[in-house]
Amino acid sequence: MLTRMDVERPKLEGTVAVGNGRRLGFAEFGSAQGRAVFWLHGTPGARRQIPVEARAFAEREDIRLIGIDRPGIGSSTPHLYENVLAFTDDLEIIADTLGVDRMAVVGLSGGGPFTLASAYALQDRVVAAAVLGGVAPVVGPEAISSPLMRLGTFVAPVLQVAGAPIGTALSAGIRLVRPLGSPIIDLYGRLSPEADRRLLARPEFKAMFLDDLLNGSRRRIAAPFADIVVFTRDWGFRVSDVKVPVRWWHGDSDHIIPFEHGLHMVDLLPDAEFHHLPGESHLAGLGAAQEILTTVLKLWDDAEAGR
Repeated sequence: MLTRMDVERPKLEGTVAVGNGRRLGFAEFGSAQGRAVFWLHGTPGARRQIPVEARAFAEREDIRLIGIDRPGIGSSTPHLYENVLAFTDDLEIIADTLGVDRMAVVGLSGGGPFTLASAYALQDRVVAAAVLGGVAPVVGPEAISSPLMRLGTFVAPVLQVAGAPIGTALSAGIRLVRPLGSPIIDLYGRLSPEADRRLLARPEFKAMFLDDLLNGSRRRIAAPFADIVVFTRDWGFRVSDVKVPVRWWHGDSDHIIPFEHGLHMVDLLPDAEFHHLPGESHLAGLGAAQEILTTVLKLWDDAEAGR
C-alpha cells in the first residue's frame, strides 16, 4: 500500500489544444486572479513538479502559479520540437487560452532552456525569468561542454527514433511499481549528494515528487527523451539576445549541471544576476522557492514602474 503525505490538488487542471491535433497539460495553484508565473519542470518532471512552499506562497501573495507538461508527459501529446525555441509557440497559445497577458517564467534544470527561449521570443509579455540549475547549450558559439551532455549528444540519434516507444514501456513499468514509488525516491535520495538527500528527506518534497511522478507518468514518459534531443541541437536563438531580466540560482555542489555552466550562462545574458547556493546540489533551487518568487515579483514591480 502506497503511503505518502497528502499533497493539495491543483486549483485547476486540464489540457489546452496547441494545434496539429496536439494538447499540453497544465495545472494551476495559488490565486486565479493573481499575476501569472509559469513554472517549467525539470527533466524528468511534469506539471505538478512545483514545491509545496511555492504553492503556499502563491496563495498568500496573490500569484497564479501554472505548471505545464511538455510534450510526451502527463496529459500532453508526444511531439518532438524542431528546437528549444519552438516550445514558445505552444506557451503563447496556452497563455492566450488561459487569459494571461503578462507573465514571469521559472524553469528548473531542463526547464531552463525553455524559460530562456520564452524570455527571448515573448519579450513583450515575459517580464522576468528565473532559472534553477539550468542546462546550457552544447553546440554553437555559446556552447560549454560537460560529461552528461556529451553522453546526451551520443544517445540523441537513438532517442530521436526510439524515445517514444521507450517512454511508453517505461510508463508501463512505473505503473507496475507504483506501490514502490516511495522507496524508489528514498533510494534516489540515498544515492544523491548530501544536500539533495536532505531535501528529499523532507516529507513535503518527497510527497511533491511522488505525486508528480505518479501523475506525470500515468500515460507516457517520452518528454525527457525529447528534451535530450532538442538540448543537443542548436536552440534556435542566442542566449546573449535574451533582453528580459534573468536571475539564476545554482548550487556549487551540483552533480548534474556543473556550477561553471551557471556562471557561463550568466556571463552571456545581458541582464542577469547569479545566486550562489553554497554547499547545495542540483535540486537546491526548489528549496529556495519563496526567495525565487519574491525576486521575480520585485522584477515585475520594477518593470511596471518603468513602463
